[in-house]
Amino acid sequence: MTSHNRELTSANVKPTRVLLADDHALVRAGIRALIGELQGIEVIAEAGSGREALRLTEELQPDIMLLDIAMPALSGFDVLAETAKRFPNVRVIILTVHEEGAYALQALSAGAAGYLPKSAASTELQEAIETVARGETYVSGEVARKTLIAQSRETEQSELLKKLTPRQREILTLIAEGNTMRDIAAALDISAKTVESHRAQVMERLDIHEVAGLVRFAIRMGLVKVE
Repeated sequence: MTSHNRELTSANVKPTRVLLADDHALVRAGIRALIGELQGIEVIAEAGSGREALRLTEELQPDIMLLDIAMPALSGFDVLAETAKRFPNVRVIILTVHEEGAYALQALSAGAAGYLPKSAASTELQEAIETVARGETYVSGEVARKTLIAQSRETEQSELLKKLTPRQREILTLIAEGNTMRDIAAALDISAKTVESHRAQVMERLDIHEVAGLVRFAIRMGLVKVE
């Protein structure tokens, strides 16, 4: 292929259209500058809040949204959920300071197509965008390792949850919601002594020996929600 033909082919390829969603203007400016150096990728708009990100997504239908988790009005996870429901063709890459596997696992489970820390190099940003644009999933190397660990831990904890009887799960949930033994006994119409016995069995089966640990476990398992 001649140089002239390559230029024509390149000119006929539509660039990947990216929407930046981050509440920090300087961060958006930096990412826009990085993307400006990349071939075949263009930033079509910027959003400084979750609601603005959804409005621009509906208006412009970008190929990819680069989305921060910590956003005002609507969090990144809220925006991700809405985007997955309303704009399934828009692929979302979470671009965040959070490198914990649990965050990545939550994002991918909610429909994200990619997860990239803000510490990533520009070459990795390009790789992530190109990978996701091809319909594949991209997770940064170290985050991917942490995600596998988090996924393994979550699976292990899910198996532990199966060891509990329906009554024990009910009592675990009530404990995690902050109810006292007396409250739980009254709510379930059983004696406080029976509640104590169930709690002891729950702790033994989960190998968790303090109430704070039970609360953390219940939150991780989705038995209670953190407001």
